[in-house]
Amino acid sequence: MIVNTGDGKGKSTAAFGTALRAVARGWKVCVIQFVKSERWKVGEREVAIRLGVEWWTLGDGFTWDSPNMERTEAVACEAWRVGREKIESGDYGLVVLDEVTHPMTWDWIPTDQVVSAIRSRPPSVNVIATGRDAPTELIELADTVTEMRNHKHAFDQGVRAIRGIDF
Repeated sequence: MIVNTGDGKGKSTAAFGTALRAVARGWKVCVIQFVKSERWKVGEREVAIRLGVEWWTLGDGFTWDSPNMERTEAVACEAWRVGREKIESGDYGLVVLDEVTHPMTWDWIPTDQVVSAIRSRPPSVNVIATGRDAPTELIELADTVTEMRNHKHAFDQGVRAIRGIDF
């Protein structure tokens, strides 16, 4: 189990790179996005789907900007239901829970449920969890934890995200 966390960029991108590596090795891969919505049209999604990755964009956008937090919480809970189902099925060599830490930190998805599902997963299922502020329990469970640090970010200098570079 891998956790990519921290305040720097690249957590999801690193996970998607690993997903592509798994596909190249013949693994069945599933990605569940907890934050980004369909309107983002993430570039990695387009490529991954062409390569046979099952990709679920179940987020509601940047949840901290949501005009309807109850709906956003329900969307996150549905994303976790799908994620848990995929992990427990044993059908995948890799399941990526992209930005799952946000709904965990906000207590929308109980951390103990996520940890329990990952701990009891079939041995053939690998999991990558991404997002800022990964809970201690998730970090302790992981085999590998990478913390991305923000040294400098274009957004802080007024540079907007660029399609093809940032998403």
